[in-house]
Amino acid sequence: MTFSLPEGNGPLRRERLRTARLYFVCDARPPGDLEGLLRAALGGGVDIVQLREKSLDRDEIERAAATFRRVADTFSALFILNDDPELARICDADGVHVGQDDVAAEEARELLGPDAVIGLSTHSEEQIAAAAERPVDYISVGPIWETPTKAGRPAVGLELINHAAEHVAHPFFAFGGIEPANAEQVVRGGAQRLCAVRAIRDAADPSAAATALRRAFAAAGQEGEPMPPASRRGVAPGG
Repeated sequence: MTFSLPEGNGPLRRERLRTARLYFVCDARPPGDLEGLLRAALGGGVDIVQLREKSLDRDEIERAAATFRRVADTFSALFILNDDPELARICDADGVHVGQDDVAAEEARELLGPDAVIGLSTHSEEQIAAAAERPVDYISVGPIWETPTKAGRPAVGLELINHAAEHVAHPFFAFGGIEPANAEQVVRGGAQRLCAVRAIRDAADPSAAATALRRAFAAAGQEGEPMPPASRRGVAPGG
């Protein structure tokens, strides 16, 4: 049985994904005010927000999701829910992000239909290669450095980012310990899109933190829209 998201939104969602640079992952109860944090992050340059919540009950997640949805709409941004495709549908998310050990991407696609955005975490060259044959729209690659948001997950280093830049057909987001101080290094390592958690969520000024992360692209000479990897020149990312 298919629980498709509203029809006709797929092309718009994928265009927003194609041009996205900065992805912010946030829990339902960040320090301070959730709506204020999301508005600051999006105002500072975030293109995609993900609600990632591992401990709260469903009702609280749904309440937080309503805030994510409303603020994302205000800024014409994508709203992604972590792990649960059925809950993504209920919360009117644009899609779902799954890990290697979560609901399979194939099942998420079947549940949400062709217009949803499906993301997949990858941590190795083998997982990156396998993702090319799966029904996903983007992948995340990392963690570059060890991070408490991925406890127990070993760092992969910048080498995997460089590999992804050369081989990935999907849009990909580098993640893991990225902050304004090292973001340019990650971009110069091949990343055309960045994903952050603590660097924005825990910043004294989340808007300024998001803006500083985006400056890494200009500093590395990547102004304008992301370009496809070398193996895909002339083909739009995700196309």
